[in-house]
Amino acid sequence: MTNGTTGSKNIFTDRFGLAAADLDRLLSTALSRGGDYADLYLEYRTKELLALEEGVLKSATKSILQGIGIRVIAGEKTGYAYADSLAMEEALRAAAMAGLIALDSGSRFVPPRCAGHAPALDLYPVSHPLAALELAPKLALLEEADRAARTHDPRIVEVRVVLASEIKHILVCNSLGIAISDVQPLTVFQVSCIAGRDGERQIGAKGGGGRVGLDFFESRPPAWFARRAARQAVLLLGAAEAPAGPMPVVLGPGWPGILLHEAVGHGLEADFNRKQLSAFSGRIGQRVAAELCSVVDDGTLPGQRGSLNVDDEGNPTGRTLLIEKGILRGYMQDALSARLAGVQPTGNGRRESYAFIPMPRMTNTFMLAGDSSTEEILRSVDKGLFAVDFGGGQVDITNGRFVFSASEAYLIEGGRITAPVKGATLIGNGPEVLTRVTMVGNDLAMDEGRGTCGKEGQSVPVGVGMPTLKVSEMTVGGTRR
Repeated sequence: MTNGTTGSKNIFTDRFGLAAADLDRLLSTALSRGGDYADLYLEYRTKELLALEEGVLKSATKSILQGIGIRVIAGEKTGYAYADSLAMEEALRAAAMAGLIALDSGSRFVPPRCAGHAPALDLYPVSHPLAALELAPKLALLEEADRAARTHDPRIVEVRVVLASEIKHILVCNSLGIAISDVQPLTVFQVSCIAGRDGERQIGAKGGGGRVGLDFFESRPPAWFARRAARQAVLLLGAAEAPAGPMPVVLGPGWPGILLHEAVGHGLEADFNRKQLSAFSGRIGQRVAAELCSVVDDGTLPGQRGSLNVDDEGNPTGRTLLIEKGILRGYMQDALSARLAGVQPTGNGRRESYAFIPMPRMTNTFMLAGDSSTEEILRSVDKGLFAVDFGGGQVDITNGRFVFSASEAYLIEGGRITAPVKGATLIGNGPEVLTRVTMVGNDLAMDEGRGTCGKEGQSVPVGVGMPTLKVSEMTVGGTRR
């Protein structure tokens, strides 16, 4: 047994003020009425949000979130309770409540003492976390973006710049005797611009970030995001209305992977499949996409927004092959789904905070690159749509049907990109769309670090990506035919 130290640090006491004996007591209390398994999730998070509007700092908030979530599993029953304090009295009440919810008639189980371990991965060695810096250097980032957007074009009439950052300390301890901690930085930078002309107004937005610090802006300075947001807003001022009807669609690399995330990714999360709610339920080993399509979820990409050294159940993240050359190979598993299916967890157990139960969630989900160049893909389309950026969307997990709005799109005519269009929506069925992929580009790119995924009332940061790809036919919703 160890005393919970990793190097010179004590993971139990340094941030959370609890000794190993306290955690053992909480686990024993949680399992005092029986059960197969219990775990503790301790969290201490510092969050900050700065917003610049009309050239001045309009909002500056800083908050601290801390607490403990306690889970007990008995068969397929789960009890969960949490406390907004790390005081032992409140934590013990939560532990007892979780045990009552998952009430089991089995004998009392006394867990082994928690032994501290450090994560095997070190995916975000950030030397200067944004949330830990003084206000001045962060305000300078906002002001640089504001100036760059306003000077890009005189038609830019409004600019909003947001910098959100956090540092989250977690400790997961379970009844198997394992305790593991992690410190998780997170930053997102967002620029929104409104362009106006003759009573018409259009918006453009760009952003990025990840598990990064101040050095992120060395390669992608604030002005880079600002000029791209301003360009998009101005572009839409002169755009024609989007065409409507079935047509070939080319999706650009990077952020358009959000369509893959929503239309396919959620359907590959293990809980939906365990409950037979997904369009992919019971289809392991079957063809679900064109042979050109291979899809993975990988939580080990350094610095990416969806990456984690360990998931929110203390399991190491990894690279999970979901679809291989069109064949469904696996699902994303949390600990509960994996145990019930008799397989290993894939490091996809995630939660919004200590107040929420973990569930299978994506980390960084993307399609692997193919062999075609972007030029070859475009030349193969006589008349169609090229969608390079997306706004909102929604999907029905049970059948895979989705609707997405394209925030930047162009006509393809005679194998060439021609006029920009506005108001385009993509309508389809995720599994069907994957079977219609006829060309996959060699330009795989991840998004720039702005994705947030919602599921059952919980939001978590994620990454998405894809290469340029061609779908032979998709329904485009527009205003002209």
